[in-house]
Amino acid sequence: MKKRIHILEDDHDIAYIIEYLLSDQNYEVQISSSFAQLKEQLRDSIPHLFILDVMLPDGNGIDICRDLKNDEFTKHIPVIVMSANIKGKKMSEDASPDAYISKPFDLDEIHATIKELID
Repeated sequence: MKKRIHILEDDHDIAYIIEYLLSDQNYEVQISSSFAQLKEQLRDSIPHLFILDVMLPDGNGIDICRDLKNDEFTKHIPVIVMSANIKGKKMSEDASPDAYISKPFDLDEIHATIKELID
């Protein structure tokens, strides 16, 4: 069974690159570009891992991470937070993500982090 990864990223180019990498590595990928889309897609299926951008049109990835980690249905699911903000890692610490990746990112780093968290 393929592991499902949900990417919450409003930059379509970044989402496409990550989707291409993960699909090539035999993961099932879901993408949303807003918090509203993420909530809608969670009604249909729960992923094995979340990748969240920090700056979103209708929310903040750090707040979303905190919500996922405090929710009974999703608190066990690993979360990777991504940000281009140099203060992003420090800001995300209290939300308890399982990993943090700085933008611009290295594709090998993303793949290694995902393997470490869910494989």
